[in-house]
Formats: sequence, structure tokens, C-alpha cells
Amino acid sequence: MATIIAFCNQKGGVGKTTTALNVGAYLAAEGHKTLLVDLDPQANATSGLGIPHERVTISLYHCLADGADPKAAIMPTSIPNYDILPSSVDLAGAAVELVGAEGREYKLFSVLQQLSDSYDFILIDCPPSLGILTVNALVAAQKVIIPVQCEYYALEGLSQLLRTLNLIREHLSPHLSVMGAVLTMYDKRNNLAQEVEREVRRNFPAHVFTAVVPRSVSLAEAPSYGKTIMEYKWWSRGGMAYKQLAQEIIALVQTAHETQPATEQQSI
Repeated sequence: MATIIAFCNQKGGVGKTTTALNVGAYLAAEGHKTLLVDLDPQANATSGLGIPHERVTISLYHCLADGADPKAAIMPTSIPNYDILPSSVDLAGAAVELVGAEGREYKLFSVLQQLSDSYDFILIDCPPSLGILTVNALVAAQKVIIPVQCEYYALEGLSQLLRTLNLIREHLSPHLSVMGAVLTMYDKRNNLAQEVEREVRRNFPAHVFTAVVPRSVSLAEAPSYGKTIMEYKWWSRGGMAYKQLAQEIIALVQTAHETQPATEQQSI
């Protein structure tokens, strides 16, 4: 069964998509069969992996709204062990269509359960909001990773997101937990960035990853070539940061499995 991780932050521009697709690349490079689920109607993760929108004939929208077979929608990437369940602009309509649907919060859960046995990791790139699509991601996931941009309002946004996660746990998905926060767009020359890092590490109630993602031209350039940072400039500071982050995630998952009772592991 796959470990399902949602990359979530209601704030836009925090490096969420960049983090999800690059972590996926390094997980795959470590030998783990990995699926990236593009739940954002902007479809930036899909295009960022070199898949033009015109090539997508069956997308996540068709799986959620029409009951299409998700295995038919999955597309391989240029990286071995790494697939994507692509998005399209149609997904914006799904948010409206799901509002009145029975069991609307569990639509993505049902889709991913059909795929879980085929992957080691399933990563969900959430849209930058706390709407019905993000709720679907949080219900479908076992773990949440929160990218936190090193800027002034970071902690304020974190508090709101943690309240939402508590509501999801209370009413919809009691097994959901926060794997950790990852600091992104970090500029060590900036005093504010250093202060945000100190505050997050001091006040965040869950794990904060050791890996810190720098503000990087290479990370910004890579999607324009349809490549991950591993393919584009693996030796860059951004490439090294995401490799470290993927290794930390693997270690946390392995430790969790080792410490859980066998019966609990089977139920996840």
C-alpha cells in the first residue's frame, strides 16, 4: 500500500508544486514507485513534468466527475518509476460539480484506493485554497507536508491551515497527520528569512524538516523546460535540498512502519 502525502498550503506562491514534483523525482530515483497527483486546475505540475495540456485526453477531472478509470489517465514521465495523474482546466469545474455530490469529500479517496497497491508513494499537489478539492486531498492522504515560504505572514497562514487539518481529523479522516513543514524560498542573506526559520522551528507543533529549499534561479527555470531540478541541474543548491528532503521523508516513513503494530500497518 502506498504512503499518500498531500502537499498543502492555502497560500499561493509558496513552492508547493515545485516541492511536490521535485520530491517525487528524487523518491523515484531512490527506487520508490511514485505517482504525482495534480489536483490543481492550473495544471502546473503536469506541464512542469514536460506533459503539454493537449496530450492529456483523460485527466483527474474525468476520474472525479465521470468515474473514469484512473489507471487509464496515468501518464509516465521521463523519469523511471515516476508517473503522473494529470490535471486540466476542466478540474476547476469539478469544484462546482462536487458541491452537491453524495460523499463529495471522499471522491479522491476512492480514486486513489484503486491505485494504492501499484505505488510506494502517492503525492498530491493541492490547489492554493481550502476548498472542496483540498478537502478531498486531505481526506485521501495519510500525511501532510506543508511548504512554508520564509516571509512575514508565514506563521499566520500556518495557524489557519492547522485549524483546518484539525477539523478534517475530527469530522472526516481521524488518521490524518502532519508529517512536517518544509521551509522554501530561503535566502540566508535575508534577516527576515532567518527570523521566520527560527520562529517556525520554535513554534510549529509538528516536525520541521532539516532540508531548507533556497530561493533559486535553477528551480524557477526547470519547469519552463518541462524538467525536474534533478534532470535540469541536480548539482544546484535547489537540487541538493530536494534530494535531502526526499531522503528525510523516506526515513520518516520507514521509522513509522517499524514502530507501528503489524495490524495498524495493514490498515493504513
